[in-house]
Amino acid sequence: MNAVTDSASQPSPWVSVWLRPRDTIQRIVASNPTQNVLLLAILGTALNILTFLISLGVISSLLDWRVGLTAAIAATILGISGLYVYGLSLAWTGRLLGGHGTPVQMRAVLAWGLTPAIPALLISVATAIALRFAEGFGAFGPSSAALRLILSVVIAIAGLWSWIVTMLMLSRVQGFGFWRTTTNYILGMPLVALLIALSFRTFLFQPFNIPSAGMLPTLLVGDYFFVSKYSYGYTHYSLPFSPPWFSGRLFASEPQRGDVVVFRLPRDPTTDYVKRLVGLPNDRIQMINGVLNINGTPIQHERVEDFVWTDENGQSARAKSWRETLPNGASYTVLDLDDNGFLDNTEVFTVPPGHYFVLGDNLDNSADSRVFNQVGYVPFENLVGRVRIIFFSRQQVGGARQSVARSERIGLLVR
Repeated sequence: MNAVTDSASQPSPWVSVWLRPRDTIQRIVASNPTQNVLLLAILGTALNILTFLISLGVISSLLDWRVGLTAAIAATILGISGLYVYGLSLAWTGRLLGGHGTPVQMRAVLAWGLTPAIPALLISVATAIALRFAEGFGAFGPSSAALRLILSVVIAIAGLWSWIVTMLMLSRVQGFGFWRTTTNYILGMPLVALLIALSFRTFLFQPFNIPSAGMLPTLLVGDYFFVSKYSYGYTHYSLPFSPPWFSGRLFASEPQRGDVVVFRLPRDPTTDYVKRLVGLPNDRIQMINGVLNINGTPIQHERVEDFVWTDENGQSARAKSWRETLPNGASYTVLDLDDNGFLDNTEVFTVPPGHYFVLGDNLDNSADSRVFNQVGYVPFENLVGRVRIIFFSRQQVGGARQSVARSERIGLLVR
């Protein structure tokens, strides 16, 4: 009877985890270590995503259903997968240090350690709701530096308390003192996270964003997109910091006409450019009256509806658009800002072996292979990967620190 009474008198873990995390995790592990772990992992990851959006100044766009749905899907996938990966790594590294926590117990530690993230998440969402349905915030407007600072402080405090709670619970479950707990955490969390991030970035996908208008209308200023690193194989430019450990290309695969590619600028290999690949080795490329000619034959070039967009000053802009189709069937839209642009008529460019010719879709406002002192021919080795999908986009309005999300562009495939 006494045991039952003592158990019933214990406070809810949602309450006790804040100030008595050691005792709380001991009770959770003893009774039901899987209790609420998936929910907590998702909510904690959602806060990290909100932190990213707040840093971009798009607080007022958080309630857009497309932004919210994307954030929810990303939080679910990343939260649950991270929970299992880090739970396993903490258990494994803990065993090396003499600990006895199981992967299930480590998942409980990680999930309940995210409890302080819930109030911070609620505050951020409540702020977004207030900004969406109210006006006249003055200095605390949707994109103000003061508001972003306040939310950043709230999130930072939640993150610090979350880390303290996690460390205390990890210590109790593993039976470690301070130093072994710290070592277990570093080996099982930041180090593993770094290895995963580097592997993902090196071999699978790397995120980029576009700061200029050279690829309008395909890519807008403020688009964030993923580039597949495996599309053309790997060079030393595929590695972080591009160490010159080898030359050539491993697992090489030839790019196709029409691919939107990221490459290292030949004259400055520390700079990434994004353009559309239109010329293959040994091709003869020429612009005649604004029309691309490949090996003496003009490509299909059809007038389409004007492209209208909002520039960085918040002004509406319009440009004539053309639908181009390359010999292999790749089709895309280009802009013609000037009927007699400087680059509308060029010499014949003969692409050297092992090199490619690239153009910006914004034909009159693009530094590309037509401009030899800036870009020129692109060596095969300099190709980083192929642009695949836009995962986020923001439009600056009224200044560099103010922006809104272009939610309609989230998830667009780049062709």
